[in-house]
Amino acid sequence: MKLKAKFLIPLAIILLAGGYFLCDSFLSPKAEEIPYAEFYQAVQDKKVLSAEISQNEILFSDSDGKNFKTQNPDSPFLKEFLLRNGVQVKIEPDLESIISFALDLIFYAFFIFIIVFAFRKFISPNSFKLVKKTGVKFDDVIGMDQLKRDMAQIMQMMKNPKASQKLGVRMPKGILLEGEPGNGKTLFAKALAGEASVNFIPAKATDFESMFMAIGPMKVKLLFAKARRRAPCIVFIDEFDGIGTRRNYSGSAIETENTRIVTALLNELDGFEPTNGVLVIAATNSIHALDEALIRPGRFDARFKVPYPDSSARIALVQKYTASKKRAADCGDEKLSSIFNGFSCAKIESVLNKAALLAAQAGRQEFNLSDVEAAVKSL
Repeated sequence: MKLKAKFLIPLAIILLAGGYFLCDSFLSPKAEEIPYAEFYQAVQDKKVLSAEISQNEILFSDSDGKNFKTQNPDSPFLKEFLLRNGVQVKIEPDLESIISFALDLIFYAFFIFIIVFAFRKFISPNSFKLVKKTGVKFDDVIGMDQLKRDMAQIMQMMKNPKASQKLGVRMPKGILLEGEPGNGKTLFAKALAGEASVNFIPAKATDFESMFMAIGPMKVKLLFAKARRRAPCIVFIDEFDGIGTRRNYSGSAIETENTRIVTALLNELDGFEPTNGVLVIAATNSIHALDEALIRPGRFDARFKVPYPDSSARIALVQKYTASKKRAADCGDEKLSSIFNGFSCAKIESVLNKAALLAAQAGRQEFNLSDVEAAVKSL
C-alpha cells in the first residue's frame, strides 16, 4: 500500500496538470492570427477592447467581440501603449517568471524551516526533560548517611512548604554538592527527588551552551519557568562550575555570554518565593571556581561535601558491584576495600568490571586479586 501511494500521488499530479493544459487549449476561444501592424493600427483606432499578453503572442478582442492573435514584439513600451489607448491589459506570466516564483517560495520555505528548527533545537521549552518518577531512593545510594539525614527535613519542607512558613522557617533555595567526579552527586539528587516524590528536571552546563549569543540566558529562564509550573520540583544542574564561574568583564564574546548566564541565574534564584516548592541542587567539582554572588547565603544556603566512600561504603559497593560476578577467595570484601581506598564509586565499579573482563579473556570464570591489580593499573 505504501509503495502504491508513492507512485499514485505523482501520477495524480501529472494527470491534473495535463488535464489543465488540455482544457485550457480546448476551452480557450478560437482566434484568427493577424500581423502585428494591423493590431497596432487597430489599437490606435480605438478598436481593441482587451488584450492578453503572453510570452510569445498577444490575444485580443475588438469592439465587435471577435478574437484575434498576433505576435508579441516583446517591447518594454507595449503595455503603456495599450493602456494609453484604453485597452484592458492582462499579463500572462511566462515560464521563467513561474520558475522564479517557485524558487522564491522554496527559498522562503527553507528559510522558515531553518528558523523553526533553530528555535526548537536551541530555545524550545522541551530542551529540559521532566522526570516524574526517578525510580531511585536513598536505599539505592550507598554511603552518604549524614547527607541523607540532613536532607530529611528539606524533603518535608518541599512536600508542605506552607507548614514550614508558619513556623517561620524558609526552605533553602539552593543546595551545593561539592565532590570529585564519580562519587554519586547525580545519583543522590535523583534519590532525593524519588524519596520526596517530587518532579525532577536534570540539566548540565552544556545544555546552556549555544553558538548563538543570548540563547544561554533564555534557556535559564525557560528551565526555571518550567520548574515553577511543575512544583514541587527539584532542578538539578550538573557541572555547575561550567556556567557559574566568576564573571570576567574582559569584553570577549565567551565571557559576555557567561556573564549573562550567571546574571540570569541570579535573577531566577532571587525570584523564588518560600512557597514556590522549587529546590535547586547544583553539583560542582570545585566550589572555589563559582561566582561569589551565586554562592552567597540566600541563594545556595546549604553546602555539602560528597566525599570518597569510606571503608564501610566501599565494602557495600564491592558487594553491590560483584553481585553478578564470580570472584576468587583472595578477593574478599576487606581486601578489596583496602585496595579501593581513595577511589570514587564510579572507579570502583570500573575496576571490578575490568577485572572480570580480564578473567574472561584468560578463560577463567572467576577474577582474582591479580586481575584487580592489573585493572587498577590500566585505569
